[in-house]
Amino acid sequence: MPSEKPAKVTIIGAGPAGYAAAIYAARAGLQPLLLAGPQPGGQLTITTDVENYPGFTNVLGPDLMASMKDQAVSVGTTIIEDTVTHAALTTHPFALTTDLGRVIITETLIIATGAQAKWLNIPGEDTLKGYGVSACATCDGFFFKNKAVAVIGGGNTAAEEAIYLTNHASHVYLVHRRQRLRAENILQDRVLANPKITPIWNTVATAIEGRSKPFPAVTELLLETEGKAHAMPIDGVFVAIGHSPATSLFTDQLAADQHGYLTTQPGSTHTSIPGVFAAGDVADAVYRQAVTAAGTGCMAALDAERFLAH
Repeated sequence: MPSEKPAKVTIIGAGPAGYAAAIYAARAGLQPLLLAGPQPGGQLTITTDVENYPGFTNVLGPDLMASMKDQAVSVGTTIIEDTVTHAALTTHPFALTTDLGRVIITETLIIATGAQAKWLNIPGEDTLKGYGVSACATCDGFFFKNKAVAVIGGGNTAAEEAIYLTNHASHVYLVHRRQRLRAENILQDRVLANPKITPIWNTVATAIEGRSKPFPAVTELLLETEGKAHAMPIDGVFVAIGHSPATSLFTDQLAADQHGYLTTQPGSTHTSIPGVFAAGDVADAVYRQAVTAAGTGCMAALDAERFLAH
């Protein structure tokens, strides 16, 4: 059944952006609703140690998200464990339909649905995520000091990840299925000129192997080069074949870039529809960090508060 009175602020997504938006909106007295979605906590729930979030020397990703959730609830956020399946944004107030049959009417909407890394879907990849398999070099590269790692991909993301990892790893192998990279020329030049990066051309990864004792860890990357199978001893595997923003709910309603990321007005979280705001990775194809997501969550709550005031 629809809400009798529209919510002032509804937030879709329960990652750093969603929780930060909820905290600020609640502290402003806006009594926000937060729809947690299919993966409460976002991508940090599959991250082990987090060492780059300000204020925490070392914290587990799920623990950091649990703390954010507790804080959001303590200041007055109502969290609903449900997933939005339809969003009607052409009329105001907006209407959201959920998987469990709820219809939520809201005056403002903050979209914090995030973006998911694209994975290879090969054996060993899923079981070793967080134990040597990653999709974020800036998040996890620090853990591979003086170790050999492989980056899989050939676009800008893969090139940037490989270059970044040379700050930590003893050597970086860049595995690409074609004979040359798809990255911008300047990035290609940097990769090929770096003595710590070795490209492996015309090669696909077929499996990731690891040990379980004394602790889970990647030990080997299985490859196929022009039909010939071989194994590479390796300490870490970084999958860099792109991200997919979770924006399918808003197709043909909100302006987005060519990759599907929601576009916002410069210096704000305002989308193409007044009263709808976007925060975190759903609108960020560049940084994709927990701290930047939380920052834009704060901005979205403040933008929503000002929208309601006027």
